[in-house]
Amino acid sequence: MIIVFIPFAVFILYFINSLTNALCIQKEIPVERQPKVFRTINILVTILLISSFVEVMFT
Repeated sequence: MIIVFIPFAVFILYFINSLTNALCIQKEIPVERQPKVFRTINILVTILLISSFVEVMFT
């Protein structure tokens, strides 16, 4: 199961980061604030992926 989940998680993180970049461009977020936006979104998505993995493995 972990062999399938890790590439899926990497794909999800890459896709979310490309969407975040498009959001920053569209909403004209200043360059100084962009790292904070990316960090926040990446942390939240990582928490979501870890909780999904735990749920799949232990249910």
